[in-house]
Amino acid sequence: MKEQVDLAQQVYQLVVNFLVTYSFQLLGAVLVVIAGYIVGGWVSRALLRLQERRDVDVTLRQFIASTVRLLVVGMFLIVALSQLGVSITPLIAAIGGLAVGASFAIQGPISNYGAGLVIILTRMFKVGDTIKVLDCSGIVEEIALATTILRTEDGERIVIPNRQIAGEIHTNSFAYRVVEGQVGISYQDDPLIAIAVISSAVTGIDGVPEQPQPQVGIAGFGDSSVNVDYRFWVPTERYFELLHAGNLAVYQALAENHITIPFPQREVSITQVAQNPAG
Repeated sequence: MKEQVDLAQQVYQLVVNFLVTYSFQLLGAVLVVIAGYIVGGWVSRALLRLQERRDVDVTLRQFIASTVRLLVVGMFLIVALSQLGVSITPLIAAIGGLAVGASFAIQGPISNYGAGLVIILTRMFKVGDTIKVLDCSGIVEEIALATTILRTEDGERIVIPNRQIAGEIHTNSFAYRVVEGQVGISYQDDPLIAIAVISSAVTGIDGVPEQPQPQVGIAGFGDSSVNVDYRFWVPTERYFELLHAGNLAVYQALAENHITIPFPQREVSITQVAQNPAG
């Protein structure tokens, strides 16, 4: 029992000595950390307001503001540690070593953040554009630092890492996509009439914009038909709907104007092999 009392007295004396010796340093360090959070928040909010007035991209301004806030708080933490008498030189060296080791482990995510920053700064595309990259196509719904999210007409969400976009060729058709189709007409029909009929048919579809105008023309000559191509722009959100409507309108317009869509004609020859009488 006496030993336990002696141990408690030693612990109590140690705590008292620590508080007497380091109380002011500890209080000063706590005040420095609190000041760091206050100053960091104030600087972050000021940067956000400044960037909003300059019409900086929302993702980029949030990234800049949060990064500056972390830097300010980090500087105040270093000052707080020095208040406690902690040498910051070994700490900085240790942080540097950890950063080098961690960079190899997280080089994939870091490259995504770097690519996202490039996309935002260079404005390759913006929210609402229609892009095609890596055989994926859709409307840009969100541009984050790590990923870009596309939305398809079917409501699917496609998440693409930004490093896959920054290093690849991508197509940006903004808010539209082009519908491409082909139909064959008989050689006995006038191709100029067919072209006019098809142009009128696709132009009259509800949802097809007047500009740019549909493109219709002869693509080539088949064995049994003159192949006519037609191309027209549609809003991305209604791509498949207007693709189907366009094909139906072309078919109906050709039928109403008595323009023939011929069946493929193939020549079939039968060769009879003479039998050997002796065999």
